[in-house]
Amino acid sequence: MTDAPPVTARGLVKRYGEIVAVDHVDLTVEPGDVFGYLGPNGAGKTTSLRMMLGLIRPSEGSVRLFGRDPLADGAKALDGVAGFVEEPRFYPYLSGRKNLRLLADYDDGASRTRIEEMLELVELRDRAKDRVGGYSHGMRQRLGIAASLIRQPRLLLLDEPTTGLDPAGMRDMRELVRRLADEGITVLLSSHLLGEVEDLCNRVAIVRKGRIVYEGALKQLLATASAGYRMRTTEPERARVLCLSQPGIEEVTLDGAELAFKADEDAVATLTIALGQARIGLTGLVPATASLEELFLGLTGGESSDHDRAEVVA
Repeated sequence: MTDAPPVTARGLVKRYGEIVAVDHVDLTVEPGDVFGYLGPNGAGKTTSLRMMLGLIRPSEGSVRLFGRDPLADGAKALDGVAGFVEEPRFYPYLSGRKNLRLLADYDDGASRTRIEEMLELVELRDRAKDRVGGYSHGMRQRLGIAASLIRQPRLLLLDEPTTGLDPAGMRDMRELVRRLADEGITVLLSSHLLGEVEDLCNRVAIVRKGRIVYEGALKQLLATASAGYRMRTTEPERARVLCLSQPGIEEVTLDGAELAFKADEDAVATLTIALGQARIGLTGLVPATASLEELFLGLTGGESSDHDRAEVVA
């Protein structure tokens, strides 16, 4: 079992009456991944995480955490697994330190010995004696990370960890996730923030209406997004006419002083020679690739949310 992937989901389905919140999801999180589970609000990300942690029962399909079934194996399946869904909850009238001590006692005695180290890691040691009810949203998020880490997890599941944070808080949370990944913790990160996923993740699954529309390496996804070339010349209109006459140059458009077109490398090489022969100065030529945002919008149909499903899916 220790050689099994941190997360394996096969045919995962969750229905609420006639609404299909999660629709036959297959995904695999490998050791060492920072895996982005990316989709619009209401796409079924949180519901998927709840099934992965055994908090709700799938309508169909299965989940394995390091080869163990959360429903069949109960708490044993969560050995080496930690995290939070939506947002961490604490006793507001207790201090941050006392909340962690309480959670450590529920887990095992050894967890108590790591509390101060984790408070230092998430930069809460100076506020650990204060009541959690007075914490900001970002501080509660960081305390949730500390509560997860006292278990020394090999897999950390985080559901929208930067939602509701100001820019500085988002930066701090991302830096923390990077440090955890550098320490060898596998991270499954649910998010609808494209910049967050592009900044942190090496592999992604993009979900639309509860169904995976892409799973794989982020670099491979971006590499498939070649959108051609952009070119600047001393005589844009003459260059446009020349492009239209060259074999292998397609979808030529002129936007102000910049030309855009699609072509393979051989056709581009021939074009540059032709420009020189026509005495048209070439001042810039760069490959243009689609951004993750453009790819995401294409894969999800441009959705920002699924309003008809938002009441039951997060």
